[in-house]
Amino acid sequence: MINKQKTLLLWLLLAPALIWLSLLIILPHLEMLTLSLRTRIAPQEYAFSLRQYATFFDEPLYWHTFLRTATLSLSATAISLVLAFPVAWYIAKIAGTTSKPLLLAMVLLPFWVSEMVRTLGWMILLRGNGVLPQLLFHLGLTSEPIELLYNDAAILLGLVYSSLLFMLIPLINALETLDVSLIEAAYDLGAKPFNIVRQIVIPHAAPGIAAGTIMVFMLTLGNYLTPVLLGGKSSMWFTEQIYTQFITRFNWEQGAAFAFLLLGLSTFLVWCGLKLSRQSFTAVMRRT
Repeated sequence: MINKQKTLLLWLLLAPALIWLSLLIILPHLEMLTLSLRTRIAPQEYAFSLRQYATFFDEPLYWHTFLRTATLSLSATAISLVLAFPVAWYIAKIAGTTSKPLLLAMVLLPFWVSEMVRTLGWMILLRGNGVLPQLLFHLGLTSEPIELLYNDAAILLGLVYSSLLFMLIPLINALETLDVSLIEAAYDLGAKPFNIVRQIVIPHAAPGIAAGTIMVFMLTLGNYLTPVLLGGKSSMWFTEQIYTQFITRFNWEQGAAFAFLLLGLSTFLVWCGLKLSRQSFTAVMRRT
């Protein structure tokens, strides 16, 4: 009787999460899958078809756009890791107990503002008559104010800025559990700083690195707002292709197929990354 009551209580506690998961994730994805596997043969008549998926591989524009999106997303992930690691190390191991909460608050503060506002802020800074081009011109570094928007560098800058926090937090969580005595012992034995980082710090932080890279890569790969605003008409981002199919062309079947291709290919890339780094998905998620 007691076991039945505990089971009933557990299901009652899980019910809100299961309902939310079913209504907002599982059912919409099932509907999207159904849309992607049909084609219109007459008004209000549809038949099973894989033509929507074949279109992705038959049309070079689509898979070139995806490769470009994946390449820039991987670049943004690598840059985020390089920038976040020393900051995470300082917060986790060097900052004092009084300054650590302040530093974390400073890191979190920009993310209290919506992504739209943050991206528009970068547009104000980088546009031809914006703050940064005017500053470079008045310092004599350029002969005239230059346009810093609508290029890959601007897209990368926006992606890194918008996702850096999701790299930083897992790294801090991973590095906080590192026993400093291991590093001190390595120094006493004559180990060089590079070897200490390579053989002690990085292996210990590997789950945090994997968790951060997964989150940043997935967020940047699926980002729509930042690439479109900072890249302009030449952004060539795959989520823009999905938006175009759904909203502009009203071709929901093709848009659903592109969405599932994005999900499948990104999942495959993450799986390859975990295999190459010899990390377990379960262990990685515990660090998030």
